[in-house]
Amino acid sequence: MNPTTLKLRRTRTWQDERDDFEIEGGHKLSGQITTNASKNGATHLFAAALVNRGKTTLKNIPRIEDVSRFIEVFKSLGIKVVWTGRHTLTIEPPKTFNVSNINSRATGKIRSALMLIGPLSARLNSFKLPHIGGCKMGERTIAAHRYALEDLGLKIETKENYYRISRGKRTKKEVVMYESSDTGTTNAILRAAVLPASPAGKPQSTVIDFAQQNYMTLEVCYFLKKLGIKIEGIGTKTLTIEGNPNIKKDLEYSNSEDPVEAMLFITAAIMTRSKLVIRRAPIDFLKVELLKLEKMGLRYSVSKTYFSDNGHTKLTDITIRPSKLKALFDKIHAQPYPGINTDNLPFFVPIATQATGRTLIHDWMWEDRAIFFTELNKLGAGVRLADPHRVFIDGPTKLRGAQIVCPPALRPAVMLLTAMLGAEGKSTLRNVYAIKRGYENIVERLNKIGAKIRILKT
Repeated sequence: MNPTTLKLRRTRTWQDERDDFEIEGGHKLSGQITTNASKNGATHLFAAALVNRGKTTLKNIPRIEDVSRFIEVFKSLGIKVVWTGRHTLTIEPPKTFNVSNINSRATGKIRSALMLIGPLSARLNSFKLPHIGGCKMGERTIAAHRYALEDLGLKIETKENYYRISRGKRTKKEVVMYESSDTGTTNAILRAAVLPASPAGKPQSTVIDFAQQNYMTLEVCYFLKKLGIKIEGIGTKTLTIEGNPNIKKDLEYSNSEDPVEAMLFITAAIMTRSKLVIRRAPIDFLKVELLKLEKMGLRYSVSKTYFSDNGHTKLTDITIRPSKLKALFDKIHAQPYPGINTDNLPFFVPIATQATGRTLIHDWMWEDRAIFFTELNKLGAGVRLADPHRVFIDGPTKLRGAQIVCPPALRPAVMLLTAMLGAEGKSTLRNVYAIKRGYENIVERLNKIGAKIRILKT
């Protein structure tokens, strides 16, 4: 039996999974750990694969719960999905989609299912999509999706339990994103990529302005370009895309590494005052985070850059060293790329507990997510909620073990895990499904570099 696992029951499904983590804190980490493939890159590539009417082979896909939910959704639509290797799978769309069979329980677990609207609109005149789920962090609208897709000829009606999508007439050739949304930008890109030819037989071109330039939208652009879609402006705020709804080819593409997972390991090293090498970190999506930490006193170094298997994403090996931290004089807040990634912002909360002085963290993007940050107080932290978006953290604080129920949101959940690694004594993090949504074998991998975590199966 795996020494990190206590088995109390054999038969289980994701719907009733209630695994707990028991963390013995205070242990130094050492050696090196490799950054896994990106969760968000994988889910965005799943949606992009439906632009292709042929077989798509995706490599470097993490075995995580969000990917499993996407596969369940795909299979319910009649899409053939087959794992051909540990992290490689093939996707083959059917000739006809039967959206009435869509797995609504699975879509209720993943917000990224919204990105199916764009590619499905090329195959169906109208269809229904169940309301989506994902992290529970207050009100999350689909305005960025709706306005862009309506400009691109779709009508979206919100019903009690589903969205009704139907095709209409495109009203604009230039789409301005209502907000800099990752999934909203990808949805607009995918819809633009499948626009049919004009009545004159010419491809329809679309300009998307204020497009998000984050790693997952870039991944989609690289994929579509390899597929044969004409895209200009990749990596800038303005994209020009020429539609082609009839591409059918066998294509292989490799997903790149996850900057948010790299940030997890950076935080774990800081919280345990350890020297740790984080390999294959996508440096372009960590530079601002590292600069903030450097100004707080973090000692680190980076290797020369090299490329991910997708041929585009720059990687480095980052070495974190034990450091004495101080609070920044100004606030720490997320911004659309190239600012601090909103998924990385929660990690600054436990880090701030170890910094001398008072830190203000402003989580303006998400309603109510900051409330989850106060869970650190159960470990002895000094986190004060100013309002639903802002917290003050006083440090340094000696953290102590406690029992905490995992928040229903991925990043706050793993934030607690990193804090528990640095807390004195034993902690229990209960109902960790949220963590398994985004991190593959995280317990086993952390234990290999010196952590002491057990999985308690109930």
